[in-house]
Amino acid sequence: MTDAGLTSTAPADEVRAPAVVKIDGVSKRFVIRKDNSLKERIVTLGRAGRRHREDFWALKDVSIEIPAGQTVALIGHNGSGKSTLLKVIGGIIDPTGGSVARRGRIAALLELGAGFHPDLTGRENVYLNASILGLSREETEAKFDDILAFSGIADFIDTQVKFYSSGMYVRLAFAVAVHTDPDVLLVDEVLAVGDEAFQRKCLDKIRAFQQEGRTIVLVTHSLAQVQELADRAILLNHGEVVADGDPVEAVAAFRNILETRRQSEAAARIAAQGGQLALVREGHVHSATATAVGREPGDEVRPGDDLLISVVVSHEPGIDDWVCAIQIDDTLGAVVYGTTTRRVGVELPHLSTPRRVDFLLKNVAFGGGKYFVHASLMDMAGVHLHDLPQATSFDAPSHPDYVGIVHALPVLSDAGEVVPDSAP
Repeated sequence: MTDAGLTSTAPADEVRAPAVVKIDGVSKRFVIRKDNSLKERIVTLGRAGRRHREDFWALKDVSIEIPAGQTVALIGHNGSGKSTLLKVIGGIIDPTGGSVARRGRIAALLELGAGFHPDLTGRENVYLNASILGLSREETEAKFDDILAFSGIADFIDTQVKFYSSGMYVRLAFAVAVHTDPDVLLVDEVLAVGDEAFQRKCLDKIRAFQQEGRTIVLVTHSLAQVQELADRAILLNHGEVVADGDPVEAVAAFRNILETRRQSEAAARIAAQGGQLALVREGHVHSATATAVGREPGDEVRPGDDLLISVVVSHEPGIDDWVCAIQIDDTLGAVVYGTTTRRVGVELPHLSTPRRVDFLLKNVAFGGGKYFVHASLMDMAGVHLHDLPQATSFDAPSHPDYVGIVHALPVLSDAGEVVPDSAP
């Protein structure tokens, strides 16, 4: 590994950050054995043994370049290759093919308790883990008090870590990793463990790293976290990169993959039951539109407008009792509004050929930003016959006086009066 392999190829008149990670044509193969015991393995030695194992390609010809100072989120369904790619970047596992070039100090939080020895105390593991991450004993001693304060487990620092809870593991591991001054921080889902207060502390530290220009690569199933933290999102599917770029677009592509998988799994369940549910499941959400009444399609939806959301659905061969639902999310995936025809007491006629359902939201007050509308067709038991994630979207204008998802103009009272110290 040399720095020469990381030289930027940008034009001379374009200033680009140097690459700290360069992955070129990386593939990773694992062998899955189908014999479940030592006796079976002995019996199936030789040529016969090949029938009892299977190659699984976790990564397939992946090429990625990550510049310094960028926050990259790796997303995808379970088994898509996210964690494997993160381990390849961290040098934890070697690729079957291709090459990886790295620059700078890398700190990795890949697995709960990784790098900790269960029979050592928390204090001893701090020194051990810091040494693995490249710190000298003197450097660790200088940072020890800060590490201890960040972890919040001072009362248990001299207890063997095998007696720690999962949250205590993560607290100590994260505290060590972020105090080693890494150039590249790798984080794999560990922020999902621990209480909310510690998660906020971790996110604040990540934001501080971003301000300092450090590089962060994280794996998370929290799509809201992806859109909030990441500058770039890489979507993996069956070991291949299928999207790489804007986090909002990558998340939308991921949701489409999840919906396709859900439909395939539902079809497989129907087939396994002899097609008995086919008549119920054959629904379809064709499209949806969202337009402010009196404005042109695509215009911003302003505070005080009436918003018309129209959803086109059908069902073959037909259904009598059905429900249409909408949900509006912001760009972070937070639910802003949702309702159904059943909630508002609307009785719908028999559904077969395409029919339009109109939801008129009166006098809306969305804060500035982009909003996504999801549409669903359900039966009366609440079973989703078909969903169309991010069926449409609309924009609300920003306002200089506030931020957030609710439009409310602030009116401040006179701030000239001094409040006595004894006031509650």
